[in-house]
Amino acid sequence: MKIFSQNIQKNNFIINTILEVNQDFDIIFIQEPLWTTIRNIPSTTNAKDTSLIGVPNHPNWLTFIRNPCSTNDLLRVISYINTQLSSFRFSLHKNIINHQDILLVFFFNNNTIFWVINVYSDSSHSTLKYLKDVEVNISNLLIMTGDFNIRDSIWDPSYPHHSSSSDDLMIIADSFNLELLFPTNHVSTRYLDSDTGSNSVIDLMFL
Repeated sequence: MKIFSQNIQKNNFIINTILEVNQDFDIIFIQEPLWTTIRNIPSTTNAKDTSLIGVPNHPNWLTFIRNPCSTNDLLRVISYINTQLSSFRFSLHKNIINHQDILLVFFFNNNTIFWVINVYSDSSHSTLKYLKDVEVNISNLLIMTGDFNIRDSIWDPSYPHHSSSSDDLMIIADSFNLELLFPTNHVSTRYLDSDTGSNSVIDLMFL
């Protein structure tokens, strides 16, 4: 299974490009999409039209995203499944994990359920705090990946410090029977636009 994951920093042109050029992938995980007006629809309660807010879609991809509860609840994770995998009956599961920055999707293979998780964790690590506090019992979780916003010497050789948030992340991964995947070639996953800071590794994959 080929999986692509990227924080697109609210640039939907990047999403459209990714969906178009990466059609040999099976799953695409996106963090921090830009929610925009798709079209205006007639309103039954006032004279003005209501804006339909959404994210990019593509005919070759199934889009999985939680419905926002309000205009302030703009979710920061999307998962796209290649339509060629439709026979595996991918489905979004909202009852086990209920958090705006975590997307839990399952599918069937040989009558067995498997799970994948797309995660965005902001600078306050609210996602990690949620996962640490909630009791989640999931078997056959294949992958947890996304933007965790944690710098640590464990996965970034150029960074000399250790973060307590990393300990929480490792505990969460262990509870899912997942291990951190180390790349064969260490490169940064976030590149700054200016010379005032340093590039970093904050996007991780657990298998």
